[in-house]
Amino acid sequence: MGKFFGTDGVRGVANLELTPELVFRLGRFGAYVLTKQKQNAKMVVGRDTRLSGEMLESALIAGITSVGVDVVRLGVISTPGVAFLTRHLEAEAGVMISASHNPFPDNGIKFFNANGQKLADDIEEQIEEYLTQENDSLVRPVAENVGRVLDDSKAYLQYLKHLKSTIDIDLCGIHVVVDGANGAAYQLAPQLLRELGADVTTIHGNPNGTNINVDCGSTHPESLQEEVIAKGAHLGLAFDGDADRLIAVDENGQLLDGDKILFICGQYLKDHGQLKQDTIVTTVMSNIGFFKAAENVGMLTEKTKVGDRYVLERMLSGGYNLGGEQSGHVIFLDYNTTGDGLLSAIQLLRVMKETGERSSDLNARVKTYPQLLQNVVVKSKDGWEQNHAIQSAIHEVEGELRDNGRVLVRPSGTEPLIRVMAEGPDQEELKLYVKKIADVIEQEMGK
Repeated sequence: MGKFFGTDGVRGVANLELTPELVFRLGRFGAYVLTKQKQNAKMVVGRDTRLSGEMLESALIAGITSVGVDVVRLGVISTPGVAFLTRHLEAEAGVMISASHNPFPDNGIKFFNANGQKLADDIEEQIEEYLTQENDSLVRPVAENVGRVLDDSKAYLQYLKHLKSTIDIDLCGIHVVVDGANGAAYQLAPQLLRELGADVTTIHGNPNGTNINVDCGSTHPESLQEEVIAKGAHLGLAFDGDADRLIAVDENGQLLDGDKILFICGQYLKDHGQLKQDTIVTTVMSNIGFFKAAENVGMLTEKTKVGDRYVLERMLSGGYNLGGEQSGHVIFLDYNTTGDGLLSAIQLLRVMKETGERSSDLNARVKTYPQLLQNVVVKSKDGWEQNHAIQSAIHEVEGELRDNGRVLVRPSGTEPLIRVMAEGPDQEELKLYVKKIADVIEQEMGK
């Protein structure tokens, strides 16, 4: 990660860390790097429902057009919608203004290349080089050569049309509760599902600029669980602020996280000969229950470090078409290049409709093992892997868990923390195991 770009674009508190001045420069330098000064180049720009979205959108577009690049302004749309439309409209790049599941004071800038993929590290580094230069020496076209702005508030219909084309059945007879997180999915998801024939009840679908992700959406599905039971619905769907994640709820109010959605859809694709190399790509944070369930039905798995960008990189390099994260990012690479909550939702509903199984039956296919996580504050994250005492504690716990669980110790990407996670069948035992490792880390490297 660089000075500005993190694991998912540039984020910060809007108008404090992520200022209009910084966003102007991001638009200017990003457009210059990504369009390579191509004649008649264009970029698409979308945003979620945050109060700061329009302010930052104006600054971003000013930066892009200041280097002679045209902008197609999409308005409120999901992140995967921007990724798709970047390709569909044959733009040189796309930008989403969103901080995903973060609280509403935050916002972010996320770039996509012409293929609708998040930027490679070396491209982000090129943009950062311009950002850190004292003087801006880039071209400044004048008169008719400045970039133009085209408003296309109906472009989302092309995205919905594409989503509908990915399944060949209707969803009649299925009652779904949609939690739009007061974010980008608040209109998209209900419209998509109703056009496919589903009976839709909506909650958290009235954004006011400040209520995005507030006690709702994929990170707070409690009200969705209650609504599904109260309405007797077949399934609940919770999106995050920019709708690239999905967490589902079965008819009994039990959660289906990204691991379970990956398994259910993966098994369906495998049974129909559509899962490339019979392999699902996921991260080291996936539950051991997912890996055991996949092995039991003959599916292979590949692990990456945490982050959907790393999942996508492995999918592209290995020729796989399904991958994702426990957090709800699921990538169906045959249809889109990023995690897509709406796409995941209709793929899950297709499995329900075609198999005739209840969502609770699908949920039961994966037995989730208890998982315990503890963060240890350290002076420095450097050298923990070479520390003999820490490694001895990890190996000791691994020996006790054997094939019935696992341990994962990893440094935080953004904070002075080392995270200790353990999974296994017994919650009380896990507490002891995690404490044993955490105590050693604190003794060896703590403040």
